[in-house]
Amino acid sequence: MPITKGFRTLVDEATAQITTYTVSQVQARLAAGDPTLQLVDIRDPRELEREGTAPGCVHAPRGMLEFWVDPASPYFKPVFGDESKEFVLFCGAGWRSALATQALQNMGLTNVAHIDGGFAEWKKQAAPIQTLAEHHEASKARHAKPGAAGN
Repeated sequence: MPITKGFRTLVDEATAQITTYTVSQVQARLAAGDPTLQLVDIRDPRELEREGTAPGCVHAPRGMLEFWVDPASPYFKPVFGDESKEFVLFCGAGWRSALATQALQNMGLTNVAHIDGGFAEWKKQAAPIQTLAEHHEASKARHAKPGAAGN
């Protein structure tokens, strides 16, 4: 059966319905310490291992995103229940994140957007990058309880 609507059309249709930020817009918000901004890396774990990721982001693989966002799912992640946050998704080139942003909007989320050009554009603009190991350590530190051993 032939494809009647290609991926490019799907991405273009999604992009017309979602909020899209440039890397420089996201960087300005990060530099200003915007507490409402939560970056979400939806790339495959192997991509993070190979290329690193953006500091402070949450990793939510594309294949699990809808399950992690839905409070009725057994896979729900509480970070996505914070309605004070705007979840700004990114992938490798901005295609998966456009489709994922549209899917989350279809689920009812209004506090979701994506980064134009994805992680490729992030790197091109020399935005900060952490290795996966650095990301895991920073994540542990952010979630450590005050007074716990090692703090």
